Amino acid sequence: MGHTATAQAGSGSLTATEHRLSNGLRVVLSEDHLTPVAAVCLWYDVGSRHEVKGRTGLAHLFEHLMFQGSGQVKGNGHFELVQGAGGSLNGTTSFERTNYFETMPTHQLELALWLEADRMGSLLAALDEESMENQRDVVKNERRQRYDNVPYGTAFEKLTALSYPAGHPYHHTPIGSMADLDAATLEDARAFFRTYYAPNNAVLSVVGDIDPEQTLAWIEKYFGSIPSHDGKPEPRDGSLPGIIGEELRELVEEEVPARALMAAYRLPEDGTRASDAADLALTVLGGGESSRLYNRLVRRDRTAVAAGFGLLRLTGAPSLGWLDVKTSGDVEVPVIEAAIDEELARFAEEGPTAEEMERAQAQLEREWLDRLSTVAGRADELCRYAVLFGDPQLALTAVGRILDVTAEDVREVAKARLRPDNRAVLVYEPVAPGAGESEEAAAAGTEEAAAAGTEEAAAAGTDENEETAK
Repeated sequence: MGHTATAQAGSGSLTATEHRLSNGLRVVLSEDHLTPVAAVCLWYDVGSRHEVKGRTGLAHLFEHLMFQGSGQVKGNGHFELVQGAGGSLNGTTSFERTNYFETMPTHQLELALWLEADRMGSLLAALDEESMENQRDVVKNERRQRYDNVPYGTAFEKLTALSYPAGHPYHHTPIGSMADLDAATLEDARAFFRTYYAPNNAVLSVVGDIDPEQTLAWIEKYFGSIPSHDGKPEPRDGSLPGIIGEELRELVEEEVPARALMAAYRLPEDGTRASDAADLALTVLGGGESSRLYNRLVRRDRTAVAAGFGLLRLTGAPSLGWLDVKTSGDVEVPVIEAAIDEELARFAEEGPTAEEMERAQAQLEREWLDRLSTVAGRADELCRYAVLFGDPQLALTAVGRILDVTAEDVREVAKARLRPDNRAVLVYEPVAPGAGESEEAAAAGTEEAAAAGTEEAAAAGTDENEETAK
């Protein structure tokens, strides 16, 4: 029926058991009786990389449609039932997966399992033209609010398109284009659901104050009769050379509060020692106010008001190292860029100091342990490693792998990848605000954007390319 993981060093003695239903649904359970809550997390192996030309945005559209009713739950009932029971819920979409999750009081766990099973097994019974049009408009408005009508909002989309060539499965982002959203038909949506929203294309994790035997009985009761689907096509090959081979650059003249330099570097695929080394390199260089770039650009030179470097981990294509710098005052971007290249070249030759290495590993260790310490975070990570790497137990040993990386590993990946011929660059130059925008509003926008950076700027170890349902 399943097996139990051995408690690993750095995991806080956490364990997980694995099971599989006859229809192919993988189930991962992890007991944690510290608080009387349980997290349910369901990952479907479908994201924007599975979409085809002309129909981008379907994965994200479905994330919304899954909250619009199913066979036995009408309209907004999923939200109403969970929140009425004292729980919380949401869903996100990325390049490589779509997930749905609830955190419930323990005695309401069965409700969450029933709700997830009902929409997996009977969503098509509720999917009609009205719900399709309703959620199409919601997604289009989300695109306007989060991308098209905010400063630097399309930066992630532009850099992704530069970093991955046309036709590549990661060339477009999960939000999709307006034209493709308009073109999607009800039959497109139904075919997409039949193909990808099947039990044998999903992993269900339940973490928290649970009785494993009772939980498995509920899962079998509600999910066991849902038929599998064998028509899923393999995702297109996303492999690329580790080095772009030239610098790709685009000048963006928009109504933004300040000049900005953003860049994406191709880095090793997730799940490798080199990827963990890259994460540590970017943490030393741009992970917070103690980082090299922040100290150089913000504190010492005072040429920038914000400087950060983070990793967008990807498994089916090279990961992206995301650099985001907002200039100070009238400073020109070439001044910033020269200082960055100087710091990267020095780091590639010398590597991190012992103190920097210790601090970066401690920072990533804390982030991982914070994630695993919550029932929702652990449920998500167990699903992630099951879907993307085939083994949920790897979530419990991630900390050990980070701590095993050496300073020489970090220096090597920086020297090999953090080079001018391996990056896509956006240079933002402000243009005069449009009529009707006050100087006060423009100034406020500068302060806000400098503090936050773009919404998609990757913080180490997080999924920054995801969209939320609500």
